[in-house]
This record gives sequence, structure tokens and C-alpha cells, in this order.
Amino acid sequence: MMKKWKMCLIGLCIAMFGFGLAGLYGCSKKDSSDDEVQRYAWPLGTSSPEDTVTQLYAEKFADEVSRLSDGKMKIEVYPNSTLGGDRELLESCKDGDIPFVVQNTAPQVTFLPETAVFDLPSAFTTIEEARNAVDNPEFYQKMEKVYEKGGYKLLGYADQGFRVMSTNKEIKDIKDFKGQKIRTMENSYHLDFWKALSANPTPMTFSEVYIGLQQGTIDAQENPYEVIVSSKLYEQQDYVVETNHLPHYISLIVSDEFFNDLPKEQQEIITQASETAKEYARKASDERIEDRIKIIEDSGTKIVKLSDKVHEQIREASSDIYQEIEDSVSEELVDSYLQGVEK
Repeated sequence: MMKKWKMCLIGLCIAMFGFGLAGLYGCSKKDSSDDEVQRYAWPLGTSSPEDTVTQLYAEKFADEVSRLSDGKMKIEVYPNSTLGGDRELLESCKDGDIPFVVQNTAPQVTFLPETAVFDLPSAFTTIEEARNAVDNPEFYQKMEKVYEKGGYKLLGYADQGFRVMSTNKEIKDIKDFKGQKIRTMENSYHLDFWKALSANPTPMTFSEVYIGLQQGTIDAQENPYEVIVSSKLYEQQDYVVETNHLPHYISLIVSDEFFNDLPKEQQEIITQASETAKEYARKASDERIEDRIKIIEDSGTKIVKLSDKVHEQIREASSDIYQEIEDSVSEELVDSYLQGVEK
């Protein structure tokens, strides 16, 4: 049964702290009538800033849920880790305390080891290929089971394009990666990827990256264009190199227990709203990347597009990571993800 008392407690706490909750709209019950109105808004948490595709994805989903339900279903979006960081959001979502979460897939590996499949490096040459991979019904159904086993229901994947590298050294050849101190997330597959390129990966809290670049503690970092611009990292870098080594997927998930306790009509509204929000976020991502590239170039930082030869060298250098991930995930899941794409 859905933890209604926890949901009510969170709603009351948020209202007390003045976070702008849309005023105590209430819990839905499976046996409630269609005319019953929520007494409080369901919270949706993200760890991302407002001016990001993640926020646009979350807000569009909330707006669509309200529109499709004629205002009877309310979701309030809380960005900037207001309700907790990625780990806390996942834990609270699983318990049903914060029913909805929008976040990058990388932090989910600790809770859902199979999401390491998204860490396969240099698997796609275009973001359309990556989107087709996660939308492939066979693969998507497998991932639904992965999330369900962890206590979540998967509602879809949007993205912020590819992750790229920013640095003060121009990259023309694979040898140019050698020795560069690059900040990465605390993810063993990400670390192994950069080691395979002979770089010197250094895990670091994101809040320290700008200062690290400014003071020379690190030479480089990797993130999608969206983050490089929103955090002004390009100000401390001479080049942004389109390594395109990983798609930066953004997942929309809901507590499985919470979702299953809703009336079927509300479940259908949430599912339909999530599909619309996904397509909206992907389109917004494509449009914003062009704008972000212009901002970077106007600042004097140069965009470097790698040759097909260098991309192929990167794929060859990191090939061992495929076996590493297959060993921890499963060859079947990897093959399903890469269906139609040569490894």
C-alpha cells in the first residue's frame, strides 16, 4: 500500500518551509471517484539547476499531467537538490516519499547495476542512434524490469545530447589525451575509459570543478554542452572537444508502489504525459545545444570536431570496457542496447 502518511508529511513539510507547493491538494486513492481533487501536489525532485533540459523535461511532464487531468492531478517540481541529491532522491522515490524523480542515469548504477549499460563508450555516432537504442521496445522492456526490480517504474529517457570534453590542450590525435588530468564522476567505467586513452582521470565533486580548472588542479572535464555553459566552465578552457563518448541520458522515474496504487485512469495520464514530455525535452535539447555552442564560440573558446579516424581509435582503445560491462550487466542486455549498431 502506498505510504500515504509519508506523502502527507512531505507535503506539509514543504508547505511549512515555503517552497511554493501548490497548496495541499491531497492523496488519491484507488477507490476514489474521478471527481475527487488532490489536496496537495505530488513532489518531483531533481538535482539540476532550473536553466537545464532536465528542468524543462520535469516541468513539461507536470504541465501535461495537469492538462490531461483537467487540473485534478498536480505535480510540483523542485530543482537544485531542494529535496536531496541524486542518492537521496533515489532512496526517497523508492520509498514513495518523493514519487517522481528526473535525473541522469549515471548515479543510478549504485542502485541499479544494470544501468551501467549506458556507460558503454563511443557506441553511437549520432544522438538519433542513441535515442533509437533506448526507445527500442525490446531493450526498453528489459530496462523497465530492471527499474521495477529496484522499486521504480521507468517513464522514459530524454537526453542532453552527448558528453564532450573541455580542455586547455587542443586534441588532434588520440595521443593528445595522454597525461591530461580530467575530472570525472565517481564511476569506475568512466575512470577506466579515460585511463584507456592514457589520460589521468580524477573524481571530483562537481561544485569544485570550476575552481579546479581555474587553479590548475585539473586540466580538463567532461559534461554535456548544457552543463559546460550553465556552469560557465568554458570560461576556464581554451577548447571544447566533441569526444561524444557517452549520451547524457535523463530518466523520468516514479515510485513503483506509488504508481501501482493509483487508479488506472491516472496511470494512463502519467504515461501519456511522460511520452509528450520526453519528445519535448529531446527537441529542446537539440535546439539548446546549437545555442550553447554559439555562446562558447563567441567567448573565444574553440570547438574541436574529431576526425572519424580519431573516433575509431577511441573506440578501439576503450574496447575492453565493453567486456567489463558485459561481465557485470549481461551480454544479452548489451546486445539489446546495441542492436543495429556495430560494437
